[in-house]
Amino acid sequence: MSESMERELAVLAEETAREAGTYLVALRELASGGRPDTALPLLLLATTQLQAAGARLGAMVDVVPHDQFEADAGPEANVEGVRNGLHDLLAGVDDYVEVEDPVTSGEVVHGLISDDLTQVASDLAHGLHHWEAGRRQEALWWWQFSYLSTWGERLAAATRALHSLLAHVRLDADEEMVMEAEMAALHAEPSTDPV
Repeated sequence: MSESMERELAVLAEETAREAGTYLVALRELASGGRPDTALPLLLLATTQLQAAGARLGAMVDVVPHDQFEADAGPEANVEGVRNGLHDLLAGVDDYVEVEDPVTSGEVVHGLISDDLTQVASDLAHGLHHWEAGRRQEALWWWQFSYLSTWGERLAAATRALHSLLAHVRLDADEEMVMEAEMAALHAEPSTDPV
């Protein structure tokens, strides 16, 4: 492998580790009940930012780890608390339907946003265990492999469902309430706080 390719992979691994950490922190905070009023837009933001990192993983050449077998990353991350917190946060809107595979199947399947988001978290955390243990290439290999096999698909499904929910919340609002909010915003006193 060329030196420039090694550098590119090192940069990609660093960026992916940062994005994975940011996603996990956001998910934990929202699952703990923090910011319920802004949960939908924040979850949509977290998923779309992570999609960009995943797309970079999918667009690059296959990462081949140095060792033939994956090193033990330690105990799997316990995401049940996050899953339960997200399920409670999304009560009544957690389940959705989608086409299982738009290329090979037209079968409609049911999913849960909370399950999808925590599956992604589990896969990312597994790679972070490798990263934190200094196995950078192993981490990058895992993130790429699991993106293509699991978390990329789950993230895309959750993002679509979150987008749909947010669009319904914003666009299906009562016209009178929207007009009152617009009038209040138009007649609000300008802020005197320095920028």
